[in-house]
Amino acid sequence: MHQFVLAIATGLYTGYIRLVPGTFGTIPAWLIGYFLIRGNQPVLAAATALTFLVSVWAATRAEHELGHDSRKIVIDEWAGMFVAFLLVPYSLTGYVLAFVAFRFFDVVKIWPAGKLEKLPKGWGVTMDDVAAGVQANLATQLVLFVIHKIGV
Repeated sequence: MHQFVLAIATGLYTGYIRLVPGTFGTIPAWLIGYFLIRGNQPVLAAATALTFLVSVWAATRAEHELGHDSRKIVIDEWAGMFVAFLLVPYSLTGYVLAFVAFRFFDVVKIWPAGKLEKLPKGWGVTMDDVAAGVQANLATQLVLFVIHKIGV
């Protein structure tokens, strides 16, 4: 069970990549969203909810070995990335924008993300990324709206 929890919490071990583990840890979620879910909103909503629950559980369990909100724990990035994809029109442009926006908001921790990060256990690990996902989603929707309106 121990290795199973670590595999999940570290995003299939992508969290062990030393250089920007959060970014590398987000890539599998992006690939799943773009190549497997492919804009299917009911499937994306289910994947988002399931990943959120698994993230809280796995992060809580993995913290015992890796420490609170360890950089190696990246399943929370998956939850946040899926939130960033919700209702975004399926396109390479939309999904790349969502990825870049999510990474930006996850790093800068605009309110309430920083406050949510202080929640206990896996809740704090996961909720700041969910907040960053919401912020990234809104920013992506806005940029796509502007692009559509000006005809780029």
